[in-house]
Amino acid sequence: MLETFPNPAPQRDYTITHIFPEFTSVCPKTGHPDFAEITLEYIPDQLCIELKALKLYYNGFRDKGIFYEAVTNQLLDELAACCSPRWMRVTAEFNVRGGIGSVIVAETPTS
Repeated sequence: MLETFPNPAPQRDYTITHIFPEFTSVCPKTGHPDFAEITLEYIPDQLCIELKALKLYYNGFRDKGIFYEAVTNQLLDELAACCSPRWMRVTAEFNVRGGIGSVIVAETPTS
């Protein structure tokens, strides 16, 4: 479950970047594991995302069969819903498989 804490500087726009190089999910077609580096960038409003909860949230995808595009957009939707940021971007850089690497980027509009 995602957790938050109060933004220590809500009067200011500043960017938080969290990089998670150990993201895994499962290809729904082949059942093989997919590996990615997830970069979360956001400008908090009143709340910030707590890191241990974020790590556990990411780890919840390990056995989930989901396409790259779907997981990236699900991450954005759920993370943005949890902390209502002024702006958020999720970049998912999936490892090369079959000679093709994929980078999926999803972001909210700037408030």
